[in-house]
Amino acid sequence: MLRIDEVADSEAFPERCDVVVIGGGIVGVSTAYELARRGVSVVVLEKGAIGAEQSGRNWGWVRQQNRDLHELPLAMRSLQRWSELGAELGEDIGFRRAGILYGTEHESDVAQWERWLGKARALGFNSQILSARELAVRIPSGRAKWAGGLWSVTDGRAEPSKAAPAIARGAQKLGARVFQTCAVRNLDISAGRVCGVWTERGRIAADRVVLSGGAWSALFCRRHGIDLPAINVVGTALRTAAAPEVIEGCFSGPNFAMRRRLDGGYTIAVPGYGRVELAPQNLRHSIKFRTMFRSKLNKKLKVRVGSSFFHGPEAAANWSDNEASPFERTRVLDPRPDVEWLTRALQNVSSVFPELSGLRIAHAWAGAIDTMPDLVPVISKVDAKPGLVIASGFSGHGFGLGPGAGQLVSQLVMDDSPQFDIRPYRLNRFGDGIELGRPEMM
Repeated sequence: MLRIDEVADSEAFPERCDVVVIGGGIVGVSTAYELARRGVSVVVLEKGAIGAEQSGRNWGWVRQQNRDLHELPLAMRSLQRWSELGAELGEDIGFRRAGILYGTEHESDVAQWERWLGKARALGFNSQILSARELAVRIPSGRAKWAGGLWSVTDGRAEPSKAAPAIARGAQKLGARVFQTCAVRNLDISAGRVCGVWTERGRIAADRVVLSGGAWSALFCRRHGIDLPAINVVGTALRTAAAPEVIEGCFSGPNFAMRRRLDGGYTIAVPGYGRVELAPQNLRHSIKFRTMFRSKLNKKLKVRVGSSFFHGPEAAANWSDNEASPFERTRVLDPRPDVEWLTRALQNVSSVFPELSGLRIAHAWAGAIDTMPDLVPVISKVDAKPGLVIASGFSGHGFGLGPGAGQLVSQLVMDDSPQFDIRPYRLNRFGDGIELGRPEMM
């Protein structure tokens, strides 16, 4: 299991509160923190441990550049919150504005970055296209045949093992209550409106409920007749032992991505590679993903039969308020890492940085990434279930977007007007005939 900073449970399990947040990942705890700052009575319920699933298993990138344009305003707002949180919390969450650098051997990538950057500037974001020579100056030890690069000085990195727990502790200091090993089994609904939740410890009455359950959100939604068309993609990553510093922040190179860690090692992965298991949920939504995965199936995506057909968030399941739910049977989702991609990642890194040949793997892991057909999250009220707000389907971008998403969700809960257009995040975009179209994410 991963090493995640601990959070102590709050005392005195409540009978009611203003808002219940389901899920203790970075989006859930950020939502609780923002609500608690406003004096709202909020309770976070986590079936396992705070930050123990994808919020603690991601790469640790906090980026704006190369975001889908629908997502860019949220990424920009989130980075601003990242820069403020350390001082607010009084803790080091590992956030550093060390910049994010992309390098490519293909002129087509540079042309794509130029097109994206032209549109991003209209939204108020700017980064820098680098020539092959300029990129080589930034990474003089690199051995690739560079075509060019993309550099954002304002982007950054943070430590997944620290961030969500620190934000949860900050929410507790402001009066939020946090309970781990406490699964929410079902919504409590009266007269067609959400009025609380049923947990394994009993009922909590609440005026609003936020669902931020990550890989488990679609299963919870299906139990209540809500169609959240997500599938879970399992990605693999590793951290190395201490190694020479070839980059200060984050770097995306030819078939690898890496982040310099505070402990002197690197977090490394192969971008875009993952596996999808044949299971009821994934099969149910597969037709919606045909466009996104068509180009990846033969090269980057493995489709396999696995245990998830019978167990876990993608399995067919039904349960009642007074019996153990799937969320209790799997406290922390801990998929097996893919050895092939671990080997490939290290090979790709050493081919560009010879001084990193022979890197030692200190730890390898995998995580389930809740993914939407257009790679844009759902941050939305649910018309069919008044009182419910969904914040899920972040498609591997939830860590970087988490603090901004938490602020946005808190605004939805409080019926405030968001600071930017949130129609791209609406749940019913998959059923109202106005979908966002082909994913633009890079």
